[in-house]
Amino acid sequence: MLSAVCVGETMAMLTPVNAVPLHLATELHFGIGGAESNVAMGLAAMGLDTHWVSRVGRDGFGTRILDELRDHYVGVSGVEVDPVRPTGLYVKVPAQDSASDGGSSVLYYRQGSAASAMGRDTLSNPDVSSLLENAALIHLSGITAALSPECLSLLEAILSAPRNGRTISFDVNWRSALWAGQDRSVLQRLANLADVVLVGKDEAEHAFGTTDEAELRRMMPDPDVLVIKNEAISAIALTRSSADLGGTREEVPALSVAVVEPVGAGDSFAAGYLSGMLFGLGQKESLRRGHVAAACTLTVHGDRGPLPDAAQLAAILDSSDDAWAAIHVEDGQFSKRSVTP
Repeated sequence: MLSAVCVGETMAMLTPVNAVPLHLATELHFGIGGAESNVAMGLAAMGLDTHWVSRVGRDGFGTRILDELRDHYVGVSGVEVDPVRPTGLYVKVPAQDSASDGGSSVLYYRQGSAASAMGRDTLSNPDVSSLLENAALIHLSGITAALSPECLSLLEAILSAPRNGRTISFDVNWRSALWAGQDRSVLQRLANLADVVLVGKDEAEHAFGTTDEAELRRMMPDPDVLVIKNEAISAIALTRSSADLGGTREEVPALSVAVVEPVGAGDSFAAGYLSGMLFGLGQKESLRRGHVAAACTLTVHGDRGPLPDAAQLAAILDSSDDAWAAIHVEDGQFSKRSVTP
């Protein structure tokens, strides 16, 4: 079975029940949240032998994170438990309680967290080194690079190592609060070291100063594929030009979706796309797989939605362009919408 390893921080997540303002909340929902672990759970659901590498504190938050990942068939043998540093925490602030722009916001309590102490020493852990050595895919994100100089050093070491048949993917995952006052050119340098780069068009402006496809490809010429997620419109894969082969552009429109909550959809897209790539699918089919996974998450509360069964998924992926355009997803169900001439 193909193996995938995702590296990054997962935090405990607290959310006021019934979306009441934080200062009035008497109950907080306790969950977990982390881009890389979301992708890990998505890849496991896609049938890959998946593992998560990180650090958590020796506390109830860390135990909850490890238990949930195990419940989703993600291996945690590469996770170190820190006896001193705590597990990171973040609190979702409902829209009516946000003082910034009227939208929801997040309060981070992750400085000095166990995961922020990941570094090159992490690679000397025999469990971690074995997982990385045997992985077909190693998945990283820009979030980790912003956590600490040690975390940045870890990503640099992984990205600079000989591939030996492995593929390394890098999701930019722009987080403005993490990069405030930091050198954002780091993201461009790291992304250009990866084999597959994923970036949302909306975040490309913040991370790289442009949303232009050609300019983004010029800034990151070395990855085999640059995937640009254009929100609810489409996803675009730009393959690298080589001496004997010109680069290609594949664009696949997003599915029509009755959105319940957008949280986690980007991570689900990444899991769908990357699993398709690992299974040997072409760019069009892999992008479609990403859209299907994202649609399943968009139609549920929470960070992940259940996928269609194997037969239905195959039929969706193999559909004609017209049939694809007619698909509507609501409450996790895929149906054909009527199109008025």
